Amino acid sequence: MRYLLLHPPMWRPDAVAPALETSQVEARPVRTAKELAVADDRPTVFLLDAESRSAFPVDVMRSFVDAGGAIVALGRNGETDVPPEIPTEFLSGFLTQPTTPRRMLVAIRAGFREAAARAETARARGEAAQRAREIGELTRIGVALGTERDIKTLLDLILTQSRRITQSDAGSLYLVETNELGEKRLRFRLAQTFSKPEAPFVEHTIPVDRGSLAGYCAVTGDPLVIDDAYFLPPDVEYTINRSFDERYGYRTKSMLVIPMKDHKEEIIGVLQLINRKRNFDAILTLREDVDKQVVPYSRRTVEMVTALAGQAAVAIENSRLYEDIEKLFEGFVLAAVHAIEQRDPTTYGHSGRVAGMTVGLAEVVDRAGDGPYRGVKFSREQLKEIRYAALLHDFGKVGVREQVLVKAKKLYPSDLGLVRHRHAFIRRTAEREFWRKRAEFLESHGKTGYDGFVTELTAAHEQELKELDRFLEIVLHANEPTILPDGSFDELKAWAKREFHGLDGVSEPFLSPDEVRYLTIRKGSLDDAERHEIESHVTHTYQFLQRIPWTRELQQIPLIAYGHHEKMDGRGYPRRITADAIPVQTRMMTISDIYDALTAQDRPYKRAVSTDRAFDILTAEVKDGQLDADLFKLFIEGRVFERQIEPAAR
Repeated sequence: MRYLLLHPPMWRPDAVAPALETSQVEARPVRTAKELAVADDRPTVFLLDAESRSAFPVDVMRSFVDAGGAIVALGRNGETDVPPEIPTEFLSGFLTQPTTPRRMLVAIRAGFREAAARAETARARGEAAQRAREIGELTRIGVALGTERDIKTLLDLILTQSRRITQSDAGSLYLVETNELGEKRLRFRLAQTFSKPEAPFVEHTIPVDRGSLAGYCAVTGDPLVIDDAYFLPPDVEYTINRSFDERYGYRTKSMLVIPMKDHKEEIIGVLQLINRKRNFDAILTLREDVDKQVVPYSRRTVEMVTALAGQAAVAIENSRLYEDIEKLFEGFVLAAVHAIEQRDPTTYGHSGRVAGMTVGLAEVVDRAGDGPYRGVKFSREQLKEIRYAALLHDFGKVGVREQVLVKAKKLYPSDLGLVRHRHAFIRRTAEREFWRKRAEFLESHGKTGYDGFVTELTAAHEQELKELDRFLEIVLHANEPTILPDGSFDELKAWAKREFHGLDGVSEPFLSPDEVRYLTIRKGSLDDAERHEIESHVTHTYQFLQRIPWTRELQQIPLIAYGHHEKMDGRGYPRRITADAIPVQTRMMTISDIYDALTAQDRPYKRAVSTDRAFDILTAEVKDGQLDADLFKLFIEGRVFERQIEPAAR
C-alpha cells in the first residue's frame, strides 16, 4: 500500500524520511486550502503546523476528514493542549513543541493507520451502498417484470434493463421452443444495438448445440464471459457469427452470455450482452471508440445479470402461463357464444358484431378531445373487459325456451297451421253449401228458373270465398311483427267475432281469444308473458357471469353485461335503473346492440332496416332520453357502425 503525506511548504519531511520508508510514502507540500484532499484513495495524513492554521479553515478540515484523511497538528512553543480553533475530533494526533523525529514518526504512522481505517470504512460503506442500490434496482426490475404480461413488451423490458445495468451497447435474447417431435431449438426473438439502431431484426432459429455461444450456454447451463469475441481460446467448441459485424461495420468485443433458468432450473432461454461500455451513452462508431470504451464484464456484472436472468425466466414463464390461461378463457368465451348461436342460429354473429362496435366506440371515447367523455380513458385490460362483456351479454338466452327464443311470427307455426286448416274448412263448407243449394233448387223447382238462380248463387258464393280469403290475408298480415308499434286491428277483431259451424254443428269463432291476443301484439312477435321470458335472459346472464371467478381486471364483466337493456330514463329492464347507475361501458354496448338488432339481415321476425333508418330510430330514443346522446354522437362521428369483428368459429 502507498501512503500520502501532506505538509506545509515550510516543513521539511526529510527529518523523518528514513523511518517512513519513503518508497511507500509520497510527501507533498500543500500551499492552499484547495489542495487539501485525499488523493487516489491512498491513506492520507495532513501535517498541520501552527503557522499554517489560518490558511485552512474548519470547514476545509472537516471535508478532508470526512473524505477519509487524518490530521496531525503541531503545537506552538508552550502549547500543552489542542488550541480551541482546532476541533479535537478532527485530529488523530497533537504534538507539543519542542518534539522529536521519533514522536513525529509515531504520530504520522498513527495518522496513516487511522486514515487507512477510515478509507476502508468509506470503501465498505460505498460498496454496501452500491450493493444496496443494485439490490434495489434488481427489486425494481423484478417488480416491473412481474407486472408485465404482454410477452413482446416483457422481452423488450428484460433486454433493455439487462443492457442498462451492465452498460452494454448491444444484446439479444433467445427463447427455447419445442416442436411437435420434441426437438428443441433456440428462437432469436429480440435484438438491440444502441450504436446501430438502423440494423433490422430478423427472427430465426438456431440449433441447441455447442456450436454457437447461445447454443452452448443452453446445453451446458453455464454462463460465458468473453473479453474479446474475435480471439477465442483455440480449444473451445463454440464460434462467433461475425455476419452482423461484417454487414454493418460493427465490432463485437466483450460478451456475456447467460442462461435463463426457471424455478425448476430448466433453461427456457439465453440472454446475450455485447460490449460493456465505460459510458452507457457512448456510440461505438470507430474502432478507436471500441478500444477506448469497451471493457470486460466483471464478476459483479455476471452475478447481477444471473440474478436478473432468473427473474426474467420466471416472468417469461408466468407470461406464457397467463397467455395460455387467456387462450383457454378466450376459447371458453367463444364456445359460450357458439352455444348461444346454436340455439338461435338466426342471430349468428350478433355477439361478435356488438363486441366489435362496443370496443370500437370505447376506443373513440378514449381519443375524445372534448365533450363530457374527454377525460375517460380505457386501459388494455378494460377494453378486454368490455369485449368479453359484449360477447357474453346474451348468454342467458340458454335459459329461455327455444320456441320463444326463435319465435319469428306472432303465432307459433302450429297455431298458424291451425288457423289455415280452419280457413280451409270454412271455405270447403261454403263450397259444400253452394252445391247443396243448387241441388235443393233442382229438387224443388226443376229447371224452371234454374239459370237465374245459379247466376245469383254463384255471385254470392264467389263473394263469400273472396271474403274468406280476405280473412286469411288479414291474419297473415297481422302475424308479421313490426319494429315499432304500428297498424290497426279493427278488421281482424271484426272477423274474430264471426262464427262458423264446426263438425259437431257447434258454433265456433273464426279466431280464438289467444289467437287474437297474439295477432294484436303491437310491436315484435312476443306477448307480455313471452317478452318477460325473453327479458329474463339478462338476469340469467348476470347470474351465470357472477359464478365465474374473474380476475381483478375483469371483475366488472357481470355488471357491464347486466345493464345492456336498461335505458337512461329508467324505462329499460330488468331493474329499471337510470343513467347514474348505468356504467358508461354498458351505455356503449346498448347503442351497439340496438343498432345491430335493427340492421341485422338474418332475423326472420323482422325486416332489416337501412343504416339511415336505424339512425332515425336511435335518434328518436336519444331525444326521448333513453340513450346517451354524447355516446351516440361519437358512435356516428367515429363511424363505429362500420367496425367489423370476425365471428366466433362454428
